[in-house]
Amino acid sequence: MAEEQVLKIPAELGRMDEVLDFVSSLIDPHGPTPQARTQLRMAMEELYVNVAHYAYPAGGGWAEVRGSVEDGVATLRLVDGGVPFDPLAKPDPDVTLPGEDRGIGGLGIYMVKSTMDEVEYEHRDGCNQLTIRKRICG
Repeated sequence: MAEEQVLKIPAELGRMDEVLDFVSSLIDPHGPTPQARTQLRMAMEELYVNVAHYAYPAGGGWAEVRGSVEDGVATLRLVDGGVPFDPLAKPDPDVTLPGEDRGIGGLGIYMVKSTMDEVEYEHRDGCNQLTIRKRICG
């Protein structure tokens, strides 16, 4: 079993580069395809921005990114202790409608669900835990 690496930081937008650097340092040694690398980084950016913006209405929260790569599959888990929220419970937006006819929000998590092989959410031990998995090698 691959060793899990962990990054725990304040849930602040200004820490985005650390999150993306962590993702890259985790997957780059395994030779990801350029598409898989871009998709994983974009997915984690979207998920982290949501935590930084919404998980802690009063501020002062934290986020933890846990990750491993095993048999060419990257597993990333974003954990926070903020307001319980399951982004997978919301229906997907109707992407066939023009932008002005769609409701606000939902495109980011739709993009994550569309580009990852697996996306799972659970609220456990008082924390939101969103896990994404993606085959990164051709």
